[in-house]
Amino acid sequence: MKVGKHLLIHGRVQGVYFRESMREHAEQLNVCGWVRNRLDGSVEATIYGDESAVMLLIEWARRGPPHAQVKQIDISNSDEIFTHFEKR
Repeated sequence: MKVGKHLLIHGRVQGVYFRESMREHAEQLNVCGWVRNRLDGSVEATIYGDESAVMLLIEWARRGPPHAQVKQIDISNSDEIFTHFEKR
């Protein structure tokens, strides 16, 4: 079953290779969507794919790349459907 999720990732998540690392992990998991930095210092992403793969990517996002310090992730459902993953 395919699912979509919208993520707002808070903490030290900009300037630590978060977006590119997420894009790499998403492609490995065959998860589609996008990720971008926000002006408030958080990272925002919308992801779409097989439920198990989406959950694995969310678990990765809870840690992020080595220098990230994720404090909180706000997760909501998304109805958007994607065919690739894009770093914005």
